[in-house]
Parts: sequence; structure tokens; C-alpha cells
Amino acid sequence: MKIGIIGSGALGLYYGAMLQRSGQEINFLLRRDYQVIGQQGLQVYSVNGDFHLPHVAGYPTVQEIGTVDLVIVGLKTISNHHLIDLVSPLLGAETAILTLQNGLGNEELLAEAFGAERILGGVAFLCSNRGEPGIVHHLGEGKIRLGEFSGGLSERSHDLAAMFQNAGVPCTAISDLRRARWEKLVWNIPFNGLSALLAKDVTDLLDHPPTKRLVRDLMLEVIAGANAQELEEPIDGPGFSQQLISFTENMDHYQPSMMIDRAAGRPLELGAIYTTPLQRAKAAGINMSRVEMLYSQLDFGENLP
Repeated sequence: MKIGIIGSGALGLYYGAMLQRSGQEINFLLRRDYQVIGQQGLQVYSVNGDFHLPHVAGYPTVQEIGTVDLVIVGLKTISNHHLIDLVSPLLGAETAILTLQNGLGNEELLAEAFGAERILGGVAFLCSNRGEPGIVHHLGEGKIRLGEFSGGLSERSHDLAAMFQNAGVPCTAISDLRRARWEKLVWNIPFNGLSALLAKDVTDLLDHPPTKRLVRDLMLEVIAGANAQELEEPIDGPGFSQQLISFTENMDHYQPSMMIDRAAGRPLELGAIYTTPLQRAKAAGINMSRVEMLYSQLDFGENLP
């Protein structure tokens, strides 16, 4: 399968490298890594074993990639105003689009432009960071849950899940993508936001009892917002929040992406992770007041000189 990767950051480079190693034809849209990867290849340092791809198909423009069978979108949502222009040149008559971006609203944006029948979404639980150009550090996890934007299980979603599985990436096809998106937000909203605001990693947050209680309270608010969205099955608030906290307690001093972005002076993905979920919860009659306060504090920081 010929695959185009749009958004070759820590997520796009890692999953693309895993797929290429398994035999898929991967084409990366590259920017800062273009020259280094062209000369030296792509190095992955992984908890599951390091590997190096000496030859990588990387291009500075999507036009040079041409049409593909599958577009995988790993672009940060702060760049979604470029997304349609980046995807359009890659589309043939049967091209599918899988967005692995964070938050809500990404599938809707693509569906409006290219038709809902093309669109799948995936929720990636990946701990990875960029290193120097041409280097990715995979620190843990990596599983993906993917499904059709239009809902229901499909042969296509099962085939794509099998492709990732064959590449060594745990992947499951799901019928309720909306539920999976909100479940990821239950983790992203408290941990990304608080780590960026306080400059503390996940271990620091959970080692401080008042902050740990705040994490749980934020999670329960997000779950209430999620359960107002006509999910196939509701999310168990106490059980799921404890599951995520226990999971995070094993992520030794992991720094979420927003913490890294804030420290580097880069803009945060506030729209997809905070603004849109707040709007959808409010439209369903749920006021996520703690989430709204966290968002307002993060947004204030974005606008400081």
C-alpha cells in the first residue's frame, strides 16, 4: 500500500517508520528533517528495540508525493488551516484518509472537504518525543484504536488495524469513534493542560495529593461531557478515571506534548482539545467548569508577549 504521512513529528515519524519496516510504501512530507533524513535515514530509539531505516522516501512538498492509497494525518491541530491544501494533492478516486490527530473536529473538517466516506479517525496512545533531526524516541505505549467517521465496523477499518498489527503496532478497529475520542480527552485535558501550566511532568502531578484530586475531578467532568454525546455505551466515570490514573502512575516522569510545546514557546492545541469539547458539552447541557478554568489559564499564557 502506498501511504502518505502528513505531519512528520514524533507520532508521524514513529508510525511511518514502523509501517515502512513492515514492508509498506511510506512517503513522508518532511520539513525540518528533510535534508538529514535524506542523507542519513531515520533512527528510532524504542523501548521495544532500536532500529534504523537507511533509505526513507521524504519530500518537501505533497505534490512530489503524488496520489496514494492512504493518507495518515499526524499534523498538530494548530496547523489545520493548512490541512485541506496538504491532503488534496494526495487523493485519488479511492484514497482513504486516517487522522490520528488529538481532540475533536478533525474528521468533520476532512469530511466536509472530501466526503465522509473517505474518512477514518484513530486515537493513538503513544509516548514519543522528537530528538535531533532524523531521530525519534519511542518511550512507551503506541496502541491505536481506529474507526469509521460515519460509525460502525467496516472491512476497511479491520484491514487497516491488521496492517498496523503486522507492523508491530497494537491496533483495534472500533465501532464508536466518538466514544474513543472522548476517552482520550479524559487523559489529555488534565495531564496536558496541567503539565503545561505548572511545568510539571505526570509523575510530579500525581505525587502531589491536591493536584492528583484535581486531575480526577477534571476527568470526571470530561466523562460527564462525553456521556452527554449519545455514545453507544456510557463511560464509567469512577472506574475509567481510576484506570487512567493507575496507567499514568507507571509513566515515569513522562512529559506530555503540551508541556514540551509550552517550554519551547510553541502554540498549544487548545482548539481541538479544549474549545471544541467545551462547546459540545455545553450544547448537550453539561458545564465543565473546571475544564473551562484550565482552558482560560492556558489561553492567557498563549497571549502573553
